[in-house]
Amino acid sequence: MGRLFERLAQLVAGWAGRPPAFGIAFAVIIGWGVSGPVFGWSDTWQLVINTGTTIVTFLMVFLIQNAQNRDAAAIQAKLDEVIRALDKGRNEFIGIEHLGERELIAIRDRLEREFGRDDPNLHLGIGRVIGRR
Repeated sequence: MGRLFERLAQLVAGWAGRPPAFGIAFAVIIGWGVSGPVFGWSDTWQLVINTGTTIVTFLMVFLIQNAQNRDAAAIQAKLDEVIRALDKGRNEFIGIEHLGERELIAIRDRLEREFGRDDPNLHLGIGRVIGRR
């Protein structure tokens, strides 16, 4: 069951982000809007679109989250391999994604201090490159 869900999630997440999916969704909305006069703009007519979009949104949250979780895990594995492969890489960073938010913030702050975040001149070159200064 889990493998089937993963495959479905990957397929749906990949398809949902493409122009044809948007086109279909847009066409459904247009069709619904055009059908308003036929149904006299009734409460049932409004309920159909509200219910349909709510169901689709609810299901898509789970499918897309599953795909994102797998993508994030794959990226972490690749980054861990890069750290491991570098001669001067700090192997203690492998797996830090499992730490709590406070621990990650402390590590980030320590690294930024270590590499001169507090030095305003350090980032001037980067600012020029991205056009902010």
